[in-house]
Amino acid sequence: MPDPRKILLLAALLAFPASAALAHEGAVAGGGFLTGFLHPILGWDHVAAMVAVGLWGAFLGAPAIWLLPVTFPLVMALGGALGVAGVPVPGIETGIAASALIIGLAVLMAWRPPLMVAAVIVGFFAVFHGHAHGQEMPQAASPLAYAAGFVIGTGFLHIAGISLGLFTASERGALAVRGLGAVIAAAGVGFLTGTI
Repeated sequence: MPDPRKILLLAALLAFPASAALAHEGAVAGGGFLTGFLHPILGWDHVAAMVAVGLWGAFLGAPAIWLLPVTFPLVMALGGALGVAGVPVPGIETGIAASALIIGLAVLMAWRPPLMVAAVIVGFFAVFHGHAHGQEMPQAASPLAYAAGFVIGTGFLHIAGISLGLFTASERGALAVRGLGAVIAAAGVGFLTGTI
């Protein structure tokens, strides 16, 4: 079992610089890889949803532990392409906020749907996250480096969620993970209502 102190340190380091004010206003889109990498990490709404995907995958166990975190960036790339192309997708910010609420609730309720249902839910929300990233990509100095950065940044957040989700191996750990789901779902409500 992984060292809980290392996992908590990793989660704290990933969450520390988060700032919703920078998430979707183009503030970090001026460069390449580093700005793309920081984009998901600097927005609480992205952090909450990405960690929730990892938590849910870990909670569901194999093969969901790897399928959900792989599905998300693949479909997110499709959403990113839509954003780059200027294809309108309604309710981007609502979809991003709802992803934290819905996936957080899935973790809280220990919901174990069929694997394909979980993958479709994760993929659906990935479109919104990808579109938000993609809208900013054409403004980047190096769009391909920016895209690689936001996919890798997203992956690190998934890994943080999976690492925390490994605590489900014990009964107390499972309760703690479900508690994290409650916190993420509450954050999703805050994002939807504009209070966070």
